Amino acid sequence: MNSPSRTTGRLSGRITRRTALTTIALAATTALALTACSGGGDPLSADKPAGTSGASSVIVGSADFPESQLLATIYAQALNAAGVTATTKLNIGSREVYMPALLDGSINLLPEYAGATLSYLDKTVEATTPEEVAAGLKKALPKGISMLTPSDAQDSDTLAVTKETAEKYNLKTVSDLIPVAGDIVLGGPPEWKTRHEGVAGLKEVYGLEFKEFKTLDVAGPLTLTALLNGQIQVADLTSTDPAIAENDLVALKDDKNLFPAQNIVPIVATDQVNDKLTKVLDSVSAALTTKALIEMNGRLAKQDSIDAVAADWLKANKIG
Repeated sequence: MNSPSRTTGRLSGRITRRTALTTIALAATTALALTACSGGGDPLSADKPAGTSGASSVIVGSADFPESQLLATIYAQALNAAGVTATTKLNIGSREVYMPALLDGSINLLPEYAGATLSYLDKTVEATTPEEVAAGLKKALPKGISMLTPSDAQDSDTLAVTKETAEKYNLKTVSDLIPVAGDIVLGGPPEWKTRHEGVAGLKEVYGLEFKEFKTLDVAGPLTLTALLNGQIQVADLTSTDPAIAENDLVALKDDKNLFPAQNIVPIVATDQVNDKLTKVLDSVSAALTTKALIEMNGRLAKQDSIDAVAADWLKANKIG
């Protein structure tokens, strides 16, 4: 983490930090256009209520992958059960889109991943532990946005390979990819082209330059299929993906800590924070575990509805 290339990253990161809030604010003016062009309509338009609805409702947003949508639904259902009117706007897009939406009031609340959010806001920070990341994120959040208590549950990016590829190249850690990266293909979501927790960081921290980066989905079926079919040899998956165990994949150890702690944390517009909302979301965070995320993701993979999975988890944990 203290290599010359990492130092260079810190210098460029200082420039990024000074302009982070400006960049987010400018992006907010184009968020609606960007999401409308993504297909399937505008995810920032009115979505179905997750219970009751009203003009003063808390609007819970999510990223464009099932786990984030599930967590947002859990938040909304828990709030509604406690008498806090909440609606959902799911599948907004990547962090580059939904963070501006949080700033401009299109949404008021969303589930986030602490380490990735911190890196997005401040690339100079080298925090890795849950405590370091939480402290850094609290300082880095733009004015008008607050974080509540993080959960112990985590879901981090994981470089995964098939068992055959691991045996062929003797792969156990990400560093083990160094002598073979130039001969193999990495697959991941579009934003991985530029994110530090992606192609840029793999080159900066590990010195990895792959033969090709293939743009796929966010640790979803396209990525998994490409890995199993040999179209890519290394995939960006997530640590709570049940497909890793189901397909006997090998998750490579992040031995240089490129991916910081990714505890699930509610991020909320400061003007929406009150005792009742905080109490409800703190109870969700306290009950949530990594094991539960894996189990719920397994149900989603079997086409169980997000609403049903969220409701069952809340009932099992006596929330609401």
